[in-house]
Amino acid sequence: MLASGVAHGDVPGVVALAADRHGIIYEGAFGERQLGGGTEMTLDTVFWIASMTKALTSVAALQQVERGQLSLDTPIADVLPQLEKVQVLEGFDDGGAPLLRPPNRPITLRHLLTHTAGFGYDIWNADIGRYATHAGLPGISECKNAALSTPLLFDPGDRWEYGINIDWAGKAVEAASGLTLDAYLRQNIFEPLAMRDSGFQLGPAQRARLVSMHVRDVDGALTPIPFEMTQEPEFFMGGGGLYSTGPDYMRFLQMLLNHGALNGAQILEPETVQEMFKNQIGDIEAGVMLTVIPASSLDHNPYPGMPIRWGLGFMITTEPTPHGRSGGSVAWAGLANTYYWIDAAQGITGVIMTQILPFVDPKVMQLYGRFERAIYH
Repeated sequence: MLASGVAHGDVPGVVALAADRHGIIYEGAFGERQLGGGTEMTLDTVFWIASMTKALTSVAALQQVERGQLSLDTPIADVLPQLEKVQVLEGFDDGGAPLLRPPNRPITLRHLLTHTAGFGYDIWNADIGRYATHAGLPGISECKNAALSTPLLFDPGDRWEYGINIDWAGKAVEAASGLTLDAYLRQNIFEPLAMRDSGFQLGPAQRARLVSMHVRDVDGALTPIPFEMTQEPEFFMGGGGLYSTGPDYMRFLQMLLNHGALNGAQILEPETVQEMFKNQIGDIEAGVMLTVIPASSLDHNPYPGMPIRWGLGFMITTEPTPHGRSGGSVAWAGLANTYYWIDAAQGITGVIMTQILPFVDPKVMQLYGRFERAIYH
């Protein structure tokens, strides 16, 4: 099935793995790292995993909660004083200047991990883009501290909006631990889980196995383009800066599926993992993201009609999916069309990786669905 997706030109190449609580039940790599480049896709191919970084940063933050260095429900400005002065954007005046006011309540780590703090992304919110242009802010992918200087779109806790929340959570991990996020993840997650090809910066061995980014035009044709996350960031982007491989990320997913432990490494306590998988936002609607920059993302509405909720780090599908996933499963994705899910009820987890823009590519989504259905079958 995956090979046919390559043969039909749906994707240049794909890596996919699945596991149950006993170990890997499927792994495969098909196609090319770069369309027409002649280099075969392999399991150890290195991908930019973008927002799949968020789950790792969330685990890091929860480790700090377990160690008493961070709290889920006290003001995060106690740790990040730069957030004491963040304001809520209420619109723009006739001259285009932003209208701002103080928030009604402080931001907490729980708000950040559930995307209810009020921060947004310009890809899905035009007001963030308008504010950034007015203030002369760099884009978030430049990994400059000024990119985090955007206002809130609403009072913390009022609703859900996908945004730079986990970048701030990464900053909180740094403040609490005294380490850069890069060093923290390496010491506390990557090394214990033997995730040897994961990091914000590419070493020679990883660069030699790097997949190319591709863009799909309006006619459906794919073209490789130059792309690389900055290798000299002002801050390590906890919301989307990591490179990794399918097997590396699968070890992380297996750890979560196995209640926080893998191969003798206890990354989180079982109770913490259980809390990650619980709805943390009550009846607030989540998951629907309507694009304002179609070159970067199409609309994200994965299960129309299904209530989507959020845990501590990822999306919760509240009902069974058409492909076999149980209600209450968690999942998320990366901008360049990488996807994963964890089904604790059935004890199944899977990841599928391509490297295509824009996000929510219809052909990749179809392939993802067929892969998931085949694993359950």
